Amino acid sequence: MFIDSTEELAQNKLLLLYIIDKSDAPLTNGEITEFVLENNYMNYFLVQQFLSELIKSKFIEYTKKEGKERYTILKKGKLTLNYFINKIPNEVKKDIDIKFQVKKEEIERETQIIGDYYKKGKNEYVVNLKLVEKDSTLFSLYLNVVSSQQAKMICDNWKSSPDKVYQEILNTLIK
Repeated sequence: MFIDSTEELAQNKLLLLYIIDKSDAPLTNGEITEFVLENNYMNYFLVQQFLSELIKSKFIEYTKKEGKERYTILKKGKLTLNYFINKIPNEVKKDIDIKFQVKKEEIERETQIIGDYYKKGKNEYVVNLKLVEKDSTLFSLYLNVVSSQQAKMICDNWKSSPDKVYQEILNTLIK
């Protein structure tokens, strides 16, 4: 549970720098902690201690935006990481890289499935469902519904299983 050597301590801090650096967007404390714990890199208390120490040393920055704390790597952190990158085992770096690539693909997929709505009149909402692939709209549908609950339910169903909904609509139109 405790760090046995200064090398292990440094390696764990470098690991946190690497994780924060690999993310396309600033990470919250929860996201960093979850990632580290899921992969058994270190325990919760060490993650919190090392994040705090990295902030104090000005390797990373802590900002609060929209009610969420975010961590970003600073220039000093990037330089240190680049200089000592070989202290992190290659298999750990490769594993982190793969996991972030998978996460990035999930995020890209989510951004391509659009489902939103707006109020048009007293009892009228317009729902917009879209399926976009590589800047090309594959499917777009506008619906008028009578309540925000219906609009929200339609958007949620679309986002949770767009392939199924799209296929059902297509099958209905083809028959």
